[in-house]
Amino acid sequence: MTAELDRIAPVIDSLGEAFARSGFELALVGGPVRDAMLGRPHNDLDFTTSARPEETEKILRTWGEALWDMGRDFGTIGTRKGPWQVEVTTYRSEAYSADSRKPAVAYGTSLADDLVRRDFTVNAMAVRLPGREVVDLYGGVVDLATRVLRTPGTPEDSFSDDPLRMMRAARFAAQLGFEVAPEVVAAMTDMASRIEIISAERVRDELVKLICAPHPRRGLSLLVETGLADLVLPELTALRMERDEHNRHKDVYEHTLTVLEQSIDQEARLGGGPDFVSRFAALMHDVGKPRTRKFHDDGTVSFHHHDVVGAKMTRKRMKALRFSNDEIEAVSSLVELHLRFHGYGDGEWTDSAVRRYVRDAGDQLDRLHILTRADCTTRNRRKADRLARTYDALEARIERISEEEELAALRPALDGNQIMSLLDIPAGREVGAAYKFLMDLRLDEGILTEDEAAKRLLDWWAERG
Repeated sequence: MTAELDRIAPVIDSLGEAFARSGFELALVGGPVRDAMLGRPHNDLDFTTSARPEETEKILRTWGEALWDMGRDFGTIGTRKGPWQVEVTTYRSEAYSADSRKPAVAYGTSLADDLVRRDFTVNAMAVRLPGREVVDLYGGVVDLATRVLRTPGTPEDSFSDDPLRMMRAARFAAQLGFEVAPEVVAAMTDMASRIEIISAERVRDELVKLICAPHPRRGLSLLVETGLADLVLPELTALRMERDEHNRHKDVYEHTLTVLEQSIDQEARLGGGPDFVSRFAALMHDVGKPRTRKFHDDGTVSFHHHDVVGAKMTRKRMKALRFSNDEIEAVSSLVELHLRFHGYGDGEWTDSAVRRYVRDAGDQLDRLHILTRADCTTRNRRKADRLARTYDALEARIERISEEEELAALRPALDGNQIMSLLDIPAGREVGAAYKFLMDLRLDEGILTEDEAAKRLLDWWAERG
């Protein structure tokens, strides 16, 4: 911990002295303290103080390089100092009324009052400044060492104050790989319905953080176990379909969590860190199965059109959680396309079919590669190897055709203006029909010259009369 405090000394020492000179207390608090003890560097630093927001603002104006006060209603003033983002919040307590979606904030009078309102003991530790005295009133150091999530007071009081903390318990389990104390799990189960007073946007943000964490299975399993998933992501709980007595299909819930983990293993292909769209598509790819499951007299079971049904369900859930239109379209498209590869067989697709696969995937092609590969969870090694080799072959064909035909810029040889000029027609439906004809030619036959495309278009136009 000392090493991390020394690293951020340019901030904590000088800021602590600035508040002390003005007669106020200041302490580093929350995640930065926890992560310092874990040896994880932090450039977003949270502080708590006895100063009121207007007094904090005066100090930060002369100390920092920029100032923002969007959190003033909650007692928070922010600034930047070199590479560090700093937020200073007045000692406070907050609680939700029975039906409120926003917490009522009241300022506290001491560091102890502020720490008791924190969500978990590992986040309820502080370092007083400028002296660097560690304050741990609720056993956070021990819980950090034993990798357990507990609340400073009773979990019932904590979750009553802010029901979103139940989601945070699952998120921290996923981020840190910690176990959640039994009494906390029990309170989450008993109080799950309280999550309904929290806005969809706040629930969404916690869900995104959970899914993008290193161990999302831990957090998702906890949501399902406590009943919170029934309220925030019921499609996940529904995957735990009762198995029929003959076990004619695999456990869809466990399969889904495995697909999620296998998609995470391939994220390096996307060139960045955790990719929410890829992960959420993996989580939602089979949500259409419970609604489409059908047992047949010959002993088989089918899930016909679960890809299409699942895409519709995904759109509906993501809209309810207030995701952006771009995110909704990306994830639902992947869900709808996740079975397309299985028509490839042993490579029977024509080049036209490969082009259409690329066209339909659009800018989600790399994510579709990941999802399709991750969707293979068979324990039959020979079958898994065959599927992997077949998909390797498909990707190689896509790469070859892309190099030859610039598939990334898949479009006809003639644009709308050229079509209108050649056919002597105004903008309208006929132009769209002509464009579709040329696009189908492009997909079926590959690149055509402008002259050849013009001749084929005129022949098509003549046939239409």
